[in-house]
Amino acid sequence: MNKVFALLTFYSAVLVSMPAFSASNLVYCSEGSPESFNPQITLSGTARNATAPTLYNRLLDFEPGTTKLVPSLAKRWEISPDNRSYTFELRDDVSFHSTAYFTPSRKMNADDVLFSFNRQLDKEHPYHMVGGGTYQYFQGMGMDKLITKVEKLGDHRVRIELSQPEAPFLSNLAMPFMSILSSEYSEQLQRENRKADIDMLPVGTGPFKFRRYQKGTSIRYKANEAYWQGQPAIGNLVFSITPDPSVRYMKLKKGECDLVVYPSPSDIAQIKSQSGMVLAEEDGLNIGYLAMNTEKPPFDNVQVRRAIAHALNKQAYINAVYLGNAELAINPYPPSMWSHNDEVAQYEYNPEKARKLLQKAGYSDGFKVTLWTLPVSRPYNPNGRKMGEMMQQDLAKIGVEVELVSYDWGTYLDKVKRGEHDMVQLGWAGDNGDPDNFLYTLFSCDSVQRGSNNSRYCQPEFESLIKRARRESDLATREQLYREALRVFSEDVPVIPIAHSKVFRALSSRVEGYVMDPFDVDNFFPLSVSSNRQQ
Repeated sequence: MNKVFALLTFYSAVLVSMPAFSASNLVYCSEGSPESFNPQITLSGTARNATAPTLYNRLLDFEPGTTKLVPSLAKRWEISPDNRSYTFELRDDVSFHSTAYFTPSRKMNADDVLFSFNRQLDKEHPYHMVGGGTYQYFQGMGMDKLITKVEKLGDHRVRIELSQPEAPFLSNLAMPFMSILSSEYSEQLQRENRKADIDMLPVGTGPFKFRRYQKGTSIRYKANEAYWQGQPAIGNLVFSITPDPSVRYMKLKKGECDLVVYPSPSDIAQIKSQSGMVLAEEDGLNIGYLAMNTEKPPFDNVQVRRAIAHALNKQAYINAVYLGNAELAINPYPPSMWSHNDEVAQYEYNPEKARKLLQKAGYSDGFKVTLWTLPVSRPYNPNGRKMGEMMQQDLAKIGVEVELVSYDWGTYLDKVKRGEHDMVQLGWAGDNGDPDNFLYTLFSCDSVQRGSNNSRYCQPEFESLIKRARRESDLATREQLYREALRVFSEDVPVIPIAHSKVFRALSSRVEGYVMDPFDVDNFFPLSVSSNRQQ
């Protein structure tokens, strides 16, 4: 048996089972299993919700429900006049989790910050290669090139040196991949030759402590009674892993779940009318798209990519898959974000124009291709299979024969990262309110090798524009650079933006304190549950 899962089984056996339902318990119906319990090495929203708001904190955070930066593990910070040096003063009252497998002997300090940053930054770090040495956010956002030094100035004082000014740097520090892990725990695991356990038996400073994980079934957490912001009202938090959105809704009706992620569009009307239920909704900071692998023929030909864009009836997908709860996408991020540009090349549904473009590209007889359909329900695509079938029918009209393929979520992401796909459905939810989080993370040359650029797109003019925008401090100049980058992007069409969807949560009226988050994160710390359970 794998050592990690052997340990998980052991800890499951020794921990006391949680009572079925009480006022201090909250059951969260999630959509899938996380790839890991360390947000440094994960990319999916599934893993983010299972780790960042539950187990960990960061130097900075976003005020719940907003894009406003607030202090977290760092009480305050100073920025040098040249914007290349950031000095942080850390809190001195923060404890790491005490669990069945680790008991801390000290409070969080600068050593933990250095460990958490340098694991991702330093290729010679003893933990860098644990899990394969790929840090998709950190590397895909260019943090490995940006950060030149992380220096301890005292037990609770840290300085970070940058190679150049970086406008979104502070916002990036509030993202899940910059969570602070325990250096002391890492030393224990290294002594015991169990370094890989740091990613599956987590220790953080967050409001909940990890108890146990049963893959594909559940994750159990316990309130961190020593949490530096105060003990959570929820004593036990359970993630009930339920991939089918209709099943999640039925569990909510039966009182088996208190909070449901991504309800099916077909259930929205019923949820609104049900007594004892509340529907929370917000315009999502997201994009659902179809990526074409530009490293593979025929998608290395821009005429083919434009043909595919003209062949897809995006409005039909919004009507049938999202049931109208989405907005037609033009750019790879929504109109609510600054620098959005609707004066770019747009590809109306036009099969005749698509066929002519294929002829021009030398594919008069069409071609065969695989299209990978999303295996889980995500807000940016609630039903990948149905959308895939509609895309398959649309592409058949222009002579493109499509085979639909899918895998379990973890395998799907891993294969896409390796570039094994032809066309693939994916999407993105913004993490920090900055266009850089979409354009650099998803479409830069750096992000091709790091695994977050699903189109494998690397274009010199586009690359120059988004890099200049990162270094620019003047907002108006940054906006103009991004608008120009979007023009180039739309002409090259490496991905076809499909929709910006509304984001929904369904919850029991027993749940109090819930606030929708612009980054599609569920914050459990502010929640409480009343004692009257709806039947």
